[in-house]
This record gives sequence, C-alpha cells and structure tokens, in this order.
Amino acid sequence: MPAAPPRSRPAGAARNSPSRRPVPRRPGARTGDLARRMKIGRIVLVVALALSGLKLVAVQTVQSAELTANSAKQRTSKIVIAAERGSILDRAGNPLAFSTEARALVTNPRLINSVKREGAAAYKADMAAAVAERTGADRNALLASLNSDRGYVVLAPLADPDVARAIRERFPEIAEEKRESRQYPGGTLAANVIGAASWNSTDQKLSGLIGLESSQDNVLAGTDGMQIVDTAEGSSTVIPGSIRAERPATPGSDVQLTLDSDLQYSVQRQLGDYVTRTGAKGGSAVVLDAATGEVLALANGATFDPSNLAGADNKLLGNAAVSNPFEPGSVNKIVTMAAALEYGLANPEDVLAVPGSIKVADRTVNDAWKHGVENYTLTGVLAKSSNVGTIMMAQKVGEDRFADMLTRFGLGQRTGVGLPGESAGRVPARESWSGSTFGNLPIGQGLSMTVLQMAGMYQAVANDGVRIPPRIVSATIGPDGARTPSPAPEPVRVISPETAQKLRTMLTAVTQDARGQRGTGPAAAVPGYQVSGKTGTAQQVDPSCGCYAKSTYWITFAGMLPAQDPRYVIGIMLDAPQGGTSAAPLFHDIASYLAQREQIPVSTEPPLVQTLVAP
Repeated sequence: MPAAPPRSRPAGAARNSPSRRPVPRRPGARTGDLARRMKIGRIVLVVALALSGLKLVAVQTVQSAELTANSAKQRTSKIVIAAERGSILDRAGNPLAFSTEARALVTNPRLINSVKREGAAAYKADMAAAVAERTGADRNALLASLNSDRGYVVLAPLADPDVARAIRERFPEIAEEKRESRQYPGGTLAANVIGAASWNSTDQKLSGLIGLESSQDNVLAGTDGMQIVDTAEGSSTVIPGSIRAERPATPGSDVQLTLDSDLQYSVQRQLGDYVTRTGAKGGSAVVLDAATGEVLALANGATFDPSNLAGADNKLLGNAAVSNPFEPGSVNKIVTMAAALEYGLANPEDVLAVPGSIKVADRTVNDAWKHGVENYTLTGVLAKSSNVGTIMMAQKVGEDRFADMLTRFGLGQRTGVGLPGESAGRVPARESWSGSTFGNLPIGQGLSMTVLQMAGMYQAVANDGVRIPPRIVSATIGPDGARTPSPAPEPVRVISPETAQKLRTMLTAVTQDARGQRGTGPAAAVPGYQVSGKTGTAQQVDPSCGCYAKSTYWITFAGMLPAQDPRYVIGIMLDAPQGGTSAAPLFHDIASYLAQREQIPVSTEPPLVQTLVAP
C-alpha cells in the first residue's frame, strides 16, 4: 500500500508546538542591560575613589600624628639600665659585700640542632666542655641542658665578661646577658649579719634575700635608669645613635656598719671552736662598745657562705643572736642587785643569813649546792650566784620596783639594733604574775632575752648606769660620697653612776679565786686586768612535758673589760653544752684578744679580793 501523503496545514495557522522554535530577542534589550551595568560600575568606581581620597586626606592630616606615634612605637624599645648596688662596709671602710659586672651565657639548643644538623652532638659536647672549663660549671649538667628540647637555657649565670667574650668567639650560638654579681670577700665573715643578695631575673637586678642585704635593700638598690632607642625591624638590635630619650641610673648608697672585721673574725672563730669543743648545739656572742652601744662583733656558732646560698642549711640562714631568745639564768641577778643598791635597801658589804632553800608560794627554790645557813655578803650572794640570797633580796625590793627595773634594762623590748628578725624576748606582764612568779624571775627563769639584750644590760652598768640601745648601721654613704650618720639612739638612765660603780666592783668578785672567797667564774679572769662579769645557768624546757629539763641548760656569761673603766662589753650564750660547761673560758679568750690588740694598759693595782662569806 502506498504511503499516505502528509497532511497539509492551512496557511497562517499556528504551530502545535511553539517551543520547538525559540523566539529571537530584540537587539535593543541586550544593549540596554550592558549600558546599565557600565553605569553602575562607573558610579561604584567614583564612590571608591572618593572614599580613598577622603581616607588619604584623613591619614595625612587628622590621623597623621597618631599614626606617626604608632609607627615609632613599633621600631622603638625601652631599655632598663640597672642601677649598681651599693656596698656594705665595716667600720673602717673595708668592703664586706660589693658588686662586680658579670655576664650570663645563654643559648638555644633547638637552633644548634638546626644549624649543625649531623654534627650537633659533637658540637654541644665541645661547648659543654669549654664552658665547664672556663666557668667551673658542671659539664654533665651543661650537656643535659644542651641536649634538651628547649629554646632557651642558661649555661653560666655569672661569668666574667672576658671569659664570656672568649667563649662567644668560639661558639657564636652562645649569647650573653649583662648581669651584676654580688661578692663577699670574707666568705662566711659576718654572714648572719650581712645576709645575701642574688640576681632577680624578673627585675633584671640584684635583690636582697636575707639579713641586711634584705632590710637595707631600698638603700643599697639605687634607682634604675632608662633609654628609649630604635631597634632593627624584627630584632632587638639597637640601631647606633638612635637614643631618643635617656634617664641615667642612680647607683645605690653604701651601708657602713659598726662591725670591726678583725674582731668579728676572731670572735666568730673562737665561738665556733668552743661550740664544737663543748659539744653544744649552738651559741652566740656579741661585743659592744661600752660607751656607745655600737655592735663591734656579733657571731653565731654556725653560719653559711652567702656566695653559695643554695647549698646552705636553712637553719643557719637566720641570726640567732637577735632572733632566738633564751632564759638567761643568773646573769639576770644584776637586776635585783641594781634595784637593791639604787633604792638604798642594801650595800655590797651587808651580810645576809642565807639558808639552803626558800619557799616562794607553792614552790621551793634551792641553791645549786647544798648548804645550811651561810653568812654571805651581798657581794657574795652575787659572786657565788646564790638563788636563795637573790630571792631574799628581791623580796625586799618588791615586785613593782623589780618589774620597773626589768623595763629600764630593756627586757621584753626590741633593741632596735637595725637587724631583721629581732625578737623582743619575753617578760610576763606584771598583772599576770602568780605567787610563784617571783621565785623565778629574779634568778633568770620564766623570762627570756636575746644575747644582744643581755649584753645591753651589762652595757648600762659599764656606762655608769646609762643604757644606749645597740646599733649596727653606722651611716649611709651616697653615690656622691656624702656620709649620713644613722640617728643616735635615745639613752636610757637605768641606775645612778654610784650604783653602777658599786655593781661593777661587786661583779669583779665573780672572777676572783682567793681561798675560801672564790667566785663562780675565775676562768674568765684576764691576768693583769680587773674583769667584771657574771656566770649564768638556766634549765631548758623539755618539749615532751612542758617542764624544765634536768640535764639540758642554757649557759651564759656577760661581762666587761676593764672593770672600773670599761671599754668593751661581751655577752655569750651556749646552747646545751655537754656537761654544763661554763662560758667563762670563752669570755677570757675574747677579752684577752681585745686587751692585747688594743694595748689596754695593764692594771698597776693588786687584784681586789672581796669578802664573799663572812666569818
């Protein structure tokens, strides 16, 4: 069958599927869109250019000063110029502590690893060996630091500048930081007084840690200076000649002490040897100028080296002579004797019938030796150190006058010597006294004092009854050399000159060794000189029971040389020496040294022998 012919479509008829043939756009619409976009673009461009122009004007005018300042901040640095620390000097101007310039050697172990790569291990070993050889540092410790994964290690905190320069020339990866090193030329000499200072990495300066280095830090430290300089971009390198502002540092002032270095050395050595020889736990000694109260020597039985503070025993870092009070024992008996003489209650030659014991309230007080009723002169009561005779006389004095005399002698009060950590000791408040209190205080139990307070009591007797609170800082010396003396302490009249003279004479009997008239401290006597002094023994408290121990004692001695025209006062305390050893021999050694060194004239009068036991 033949194919059917296609059907015809009438002319003008629309297509059944108009989507099959797209309707062409008009050329005018396309051109209009492009023109609109161009117009908008021109407007945006003009606005952007206008805003940029306005910003440029603002930057160059309104914001110019602020931006310039911010730019300067980015390229400038503030450098602190550490003030040089002042020195500590003895009374003659000899340095006990001073500062020198030093360098800290630092490096970056990570940088060494990246630069040396394969040869880093050998290079670091050579570096550790060289630094150890030149600075004395531990080689193994250095190598451990260099092998750590750290960006900053200190190889030597205080190296000599010349040593630092030589090491850096060989190992450019090592940098140096400017520091100040504190030097103590005497080593342990007066270390408990001077204390120690060390470098403070935060403040970038020396700071006092203990002792006078700490308490006088504001005087010694000075005032840091400052520089504003330009630095290279991305670096701390200072551009030469770029100093914008500068304030120079003001060095610290020197602090001059009353200490005599030679005497301090002798006392410190003699005390240390005596403590060791007697098996004592410790001890302290002080020497005062009798007329001024100035501290000429102040020592403890054990001390430390301020240059090696890290290796010191913390127990030794304080100053026991001013911070550790103790019960003084019989050296306190001068309070009763001074009051008895001052108030006209007795004379040195008066005789007392002294039994072997006395009852005070609910307790019985005995003498250190057994005896019946003995006729002791008042001098004998003191020289033989009779507890019973002393309490008998204290009862005549009365509690109120006795308490007042304790205050006059400065007990229970800080001396204000100028040393940190000073203790006031302890005297029970008058209103708290019980019936038995007056059986303890007159014989030196139930109250406490430091060895400096004890020496201060005897200084008052030596100085015709005037107590001058001890001082150890003589003056400050400014950077310009101007010397400013320390304010003089206010004198305190304790007893009259007549009472003081009588008491000094009575105290010479302590050291006499005549047959039948022997005092308790003849070992303190110095041939050719009259010596006044007093021995003391006080029971220590047993912490296990809170009661007095039966075999552990504080041993004391306080005295003056020469007796009738005293120049020096010496106070000594020993902490629990074995066998209750006397401190009198140590007084003899220190007094003999002073007499010989100062060439004190020998007495031309025969030794005075006083009556202690009446017939």
